[in-house]
Amino acid sequence: MEQAHFFKRSELAASLWAFRQEFLVVGLLSFLTNLLMLAPTLYMLQLFDRVLASQSGLTLLAVSLITLFLFGVLALSEWLRSRVLVRAGLRFDRQLSTRVFNASFQACLGTPGPTPSRAFADLILVRQFLTGSGVFALFDAPWAPIYIAVTFFLHPWLGVLSLVFVVVQAALAWFGHRRTVAPSEEATKAGSEMTGDLQGKLRIAEVLEAMGMIGHLQERWNRQHADWMRKSALAQGSTHRITAWSKFIRYSQQSLALGAGALLVIDGQLSPGAMIAANVLMARALAPIDQLAGTWRGFVTSRAAFGRLERLLEEFPAHDPALSRAGPTGAVSLQGVVASVARRADPILKNISFSVPAGTVVAVLGPSGSGKSTLARVMLGIWPELAGAVLLDGLPVGGWNRPDLGPHLGYLPQDVELFEGTIAENIARLGEVDPSKVIEAARSAGMHEMILRFPKGYDTPIGEAGNLLSGGQRQRLGLARAIYGDPCLVVLDEPNANLDDAGEAALLGAIRELKAKGKTVFVVTHRPGAMAVADRLMVLRDGWLVADGPRDAVLATLLRPRPAAPAKVFTQPA
Repeated sequence: MEQAHFFKRSELAASLWAFRQEFLVVGLLSFLTNLLMLAPTLYMLQLFDRVLASQSGLTLLAVSLITLFLFGVLALSEWLRSRVLVRAGLRFDRQLSTRVFNASFQACLGTPGPTPSRAFADLILVRQFLTGSGVFALFDAPWAPIYIAVTFFLHPWLGVLSLVFVVVQAALAWFGHRRTVAPSEEATKAGSEMTGDLQGKLRIAEVLEAMGMIGHLQERWNRQHADWMRKSALAQGSTHRITAWSKFIRYSQQSLALGAGALLVIDGQLSPGAMIAANVLMARALAPIDQLAGTWRGFVTSRAAFGRLERLLEEFPAHDPALSRAGPTGAVSLQGVVASVARRADPILKNISFSVPAGTVVAVLGPSGSGKSTLARVMLGIWPELAGAVLLDGLPVGGWNRPDLGPHLGYLPQDVELFEGTIAENIARLGEVDPSKVIEAARSAGMHEMILRFPKGYDTPIGEAGNLLSGGQRQRLGLARAIYGDPCLVVLDEPNANLDDAGEAALLGAIRELKAKGKTVFVVTHRPGAMAVADRLMVLRDGWLVADGPRDAVLATLLRPRPAAPAKVFTQPA
C-alpha cells in the first residue's frame, strides 16, 4: 500500500501522463526527422565522390530526385509532429483550464489583499513549452551522439573535434544560464513591482490630485524606474556577452571544421565530399545543444510553473459532484469557531458558538476591529484559516458543492465590488439574466425607478467596478444582487454605510420582505434602524461573542451599567 502511494502521480502529472501516446508519436516522428537530416550529408557525398567523378547527368538527376523526395518526407514529418503537439496542448488546456480557474479562485479567498493569482500564467507557460521548440530540442538531443559517431566514421580526428566543440558549447550554455537567469528574474520582478505600484496609485488619481501628491508619486516612480533600468541593463549585458561568445564558438566551429577537413584532404586521408559532409554533421551535432541552451530557461521556468500548479491543485482539490444536495433552509450554527489570519498571533474570532434557526433576522454589533466582517465571511464559508465547525442546515458549509450552494446565499460586503457590464448583468450575478427576477430584486432594493431613469435602463453599462455610479447607488445595486433569486441566507455587511434616508428605508423594507419570506438575514451594522427589524442581537468585542439573545433583552443588558470585567484570556479549543 505504501509503495503504491509512493508511485501515485499527482493530478497534474496524471493529466500529462494521459498524453503519453501523443508524445510517443512525436518521438517516432522525431526519429524519422533526424534520420532524414542525414539526407543532405549523403547527397553531398554522392555529389562530390560519384557525380563529379563520373560526369554523369543521369546519376545527378536520380540522386537529386531521391533527395527531394526525402526532403518532402522530412517536411511532412516536421509538420505532423508540430500538429500533434499543438493539438495535445489545446486538449491539455481544455482539461485543466476550468480546474485551475476553480483552484486559483479558492486560493484567492485565502490571499490577503488584491494579489493576483499566477495560476493562469503558469498554465500558459506549461502549455507553451509542451507545444514549442523546447520539446523538439529534448527529442532531438539524443541524436547528437549519433551525428558525432558518423563523424568518427568519416575520420577519428574530425570526431574528436566535434566532441570538443560540443563540450565547449554545453559549458558555455551552462555558464550562461548561471549568469543570466538571476539578473533577468530580478529585472522582471522590479518591472512588475513598478508597474503594479503605479497602477494601484492611479486608481485613486482624484485623491492624489486633490492633496497634491503627484510630485511625491513621481519621485517614488522615478526611483523604482531607475532601479528597474539598472537591473535590466545588467541582465541585458550578461545576455549579450553570452550571445557574442556563442556566435564566436559557432563561427569558429564552421571554419575550423572546414580547415581540419581540408588538411586531411591534402594529406590524402579524406575525400572532398567527406570534408563537406563532416562539416554538416558537426553543425547538426551542435544544433540540439544550441536548441537546449536557447530553451533551457524556458524549461526551468516551465518546471517551476508546473510545480506551482501541482501544489495548487493538491491544496485545493476538485469538489466531489456527489456533494450536490437539495437547497438549504438557512439554519446557521457555529461550534467553537476560531478564525485566524497569517502573520497574526491573536485570532480574529475566538471560540464563537451560536445557533440561529431559519427565518431569523440577526443584527451583529460591535466596535471596529471586533471581527464582525470576519464573522460574515465565516458564515458564508469563505474564510480560509478556520478551526471549529460552521454548519448550514446541520451540515458543514465547506461540504456543499459551491456552484450549487451559491444561488442560495446572498452577500453584500462592506466594500461593494461590481463588475464591468450592465446593471441587469450585475444584479443577475453575471449569469443568465432572468428579467422578472432582476426587476423583483431591484424593486426589493428600492432602485427600480432609479434604474429606469438611466439612459438605457437595466441595459445601462456601469463601467469598470461600477465607477459610473455613486457610492449609494453601488451599495443598493449590491443589495439587489445579494437578494437576487430569493436566497435562503443573506449576509449584509454595513449595508447602510453609504445610504441616505430613502436608501435606508428601502434597505429596511427589503429586510422585512426577506423576513416575511422566511429567509435568514445577518446584518452587520452600527445604526439603530437595522436593529429595529432584528429578532436577535449579537455583540462582538475583541473577537469574543459577549452578548447574544432576543433584541430587547440584549439591548436592556447593554444599557444597564455594569462594573468593568477582567480581560479574557483566549485558549484554543481542543
